[in-house]
Amino acid sequence: MNENKEMKNKNQKVKTKTEESVNEEAELLKSQLLRTLADYDNLVKRVEKEREVLSKVASLGVITKLLPVLDNIENAQIHLQDAGLAICIGEFKKVFNEEGLIEISPKVGENFNENTMEVVEVVDGKEDNIISEVVLGGWKFSDGQVVRHAKVKVSKIEN
Repeated sequence: MNENKEMKNKNQKVKTKTEESVNEEAELLKSQLLRTLADYDNLVKRVEKEREVLSKVASLGVITKLLPVLDNIENAQIHLQDAGLAICIGEFKKVFNEEGLIEISPKVGENFNENTMEVVEVVDGKEDNIISEVVLGGWKFSDGQVVRHAKVKVSKIEN
């Protein structure tokens, strides 16, 4: 009878150790699963971010090719004052806005901004770094990345 009790105790100890090892293995697997899910989530986010960057780069390539076309249409509009050209210009700008572009439209008399403008000529004036003429408008993305700097003439105090 004593032997029977000892055997039962041994079996119970083995069961307890087996249960503990199963619980430890389950915790290990759960931990691995959580890490794998986190890695997958990070991968999805990274791929989405890369897709956005690639899309922006592709858009940038097309946009930089279309900007001179828009410039030519705007120049023609200055001379012809045609309603059809005005509609085309409006459509171009609408599409650019839909692509996240914002027009850089400096005004004569404003301060020069080196982040969005490029000086093409310095002219004598009464104040320093004031726009005296806008030669060409610029464009930037809504996040601030400049696609094309506005080209301006800037005044410098006469000596």
